[in-house]
Amino acid sequence: MTDPNLAIIVLAAGQGTRMKSATPKLLHELAGAPVVAHVLATAEALDPAVVIGVVRHERDRVAEAITARLPRAIIVDQDEVPGTGRAVELAVESLPEGFTGDVLVLNGDVPLLDADTLADLVAHHRADGAAATILSSVVPEPRGYGRIVRAADGALERIVEHKDATAAELAIAEINAGIYVFGLNALRDQLANLTTANAQGEKYLTDVIDLLRRAGSSVSAVPVAESWKAEGINDRAQLSEAAARLNALIVRGWQLGGVTVDDPATTWIDLAVTLAPDVTIRPGTQLKGATVVAKDAVIGPDTTLVDCEVGEGATVRRADATLAVIGAGASVGPFAYLRPGTVLDENGKIGTFVETKNSHIGAGSKVPHLSYIGDTTIGRGVNLGAGAITANYDDIVKHRTEIGDEVHTGSHNVFVAPVRIGDGAKTGAGAVVRKDVPAGALALSVAPQRNVEGWVEKNRPGTKAAEVASRSAEKADDGAQGQDG
Repeated sequence: MTDPNLAIIVLAAGQGTRMKSATPKLLHELAGAPVVAHVLATAEALDPAVVIGVVRHERDRVAEAITARLPRAIIVDQDEVPGTGRAVELAVESLPEGFTGDVLVLNGDVPLLDADTLADLVAHHRADGAAATILSSVVPEPRGYGRIVRAADGALERIVEHKDATAAELAIAEINAGIYVFGLNALRDQLANLTTANAQGEKYLTDVIDLLRRAGSSVSAVPVAESWKAEGINDRAQLSEAAARLNALIVRGWQLGGVTVDDPATTWIDLAVTLAPDVTIRPGTQLKGATVVAKDAVIGPDTTLVDCEVGEGATVRRADATLAVIGAGASVGPFAYLRPGTVLDENGKIGTFVETKNSHIGAGSKVPHLSYIGDTTIGRGVNLGAGAITANYDDIVKHRTEIGDEVHTGSHNVFVAPVRIGDGAKTGAGAVVRKDVPAGALALSVAPQRNVEGWVEKNRPGTKAAEVASRSAEKADDGAQGQDG
C-alpha cells in the first residue's frame, strides 16, 4: 500500500566528472540497467506518495531515464545555484499541495542500497519523532568523508568534515552516508536559512543538520548494517566493484533458487534475466537483457545471450546470440552466431561456425556447420550440408529463401534468393541454386569435367608439382609400354 506520508527525492543533477565519460554517471549500466534505475526501483519498493528526481547535467537524457523506469516521477530542474541543499530546496517546492509527511533524500549514484534498509531508517525516524535521521556507515577507510561525532550517551552530536576534523575525530570510522529522512516542516524551515557562504559557494544539505541541532531539534544517526550498501559510484573502478558485488548477489540468488552455476566468478547475469530451476550455467557465460531460460537447459561454457528465449532441455555452447528463440531440446554451437530474428524450433540444430539472421529453422532441422543462413524459412526435418549459404542480398534489397520439409542438401550449396526448395527435394554437392526446385526433385548445377593433360608441366615448369607430375606420367608410360610388350 502507498505510504501517503512519505516523499522521496532522488538527487540526480551531478556531472560525475571522475567517470571521464561522455555518458552521464547515472546512466552507466549496472546489471543491465542504468545506475539511477536501481535507486528508483528501491524508491518504488517503498511505495511513497511521490518521487521527485532533481536533474541538471545532461538534463534530458537523465530525465528520460528516470521517467522510463518510473513514469510517475516528478522531474525538477536544478537552477544555477549549486549544492545538494539547493536541489532539495527546489524539490520541496514541487511537493504536492497538502503533503505534510516525511522526506527521504537519496543519492542517484548509490545503487546497492536496498528497500529494507531504507524502510528501517524511516521507521527509526518515526519512532524517535526526530526532525532528521541520517544513515551512517562504519567503514575501514573513512578518509575524505564527514565523520559522525557522538556524545557520551551515543546521541548524534555533530557531523565534522574531514578537512575540519581533529586528530581524534579523524580516528572515527563512522561516516555520513549522505542519506537522510526529514520531517517536512523542520526541513522546510531550515532550508530557508541555507547560504552559499562557504569555500565552494554551494548550499550544503549537511548544513541543515547543524541548523536543526542548533535550533534544539532532535537529530539522530542510524548505522547501516553492511557498509557496502551505502557506497556511491564516482569513477569506473567503483562502478566495476559495484557490478561485481551486485552480480555475486544475483548469481547466489539463482543458485538458491535451484540453478546450477559452475563458476560464479565468470558468470554474469542481468537483473531482468529469468531462469527456471535445474538450469545449468557453465563457466564464462553472460546472460543479458530479458533473457529467459527454461528448465533443464544447459548454457555455456563461453556463451553470451542477449534478450533470448531458450526452451526446456536445450543446449547452447560457445555461442553468441541476440534476440533469438531456441526451442526445447535444440542444440546450438559450438562457435555459432545467432543474430536477431533467429528462431530455432524444438530439437533443431545450429552447429559449428554457423551464422543465422532473421531466419526460422523448423523442428528437427539441422544446419550443422560452416554455413550462413539469412532471411530464410526452413521447414521440418531438413539437413543442410556443410558450407550452405543463402545469398539473400542483391546489392539493393534482401530476399528470402524458402526450404520445405525433409529437404536434404549437398555440401557447398549456394541458394540465390528469392528461391524456394520444395518438400523432400535434394540438391547435389556444389550446386548453385538459382531457380525454384519442385518437391521431390534433385537439383544439380554440374558442368562436364574437362582434364587438360600436361598443363602443369607446360605452365609451371621447374616446380615440385611439375617434377612429380612428370615422374608420374613417365611411370604411367612405362607401364603402358610393358603391357603392350
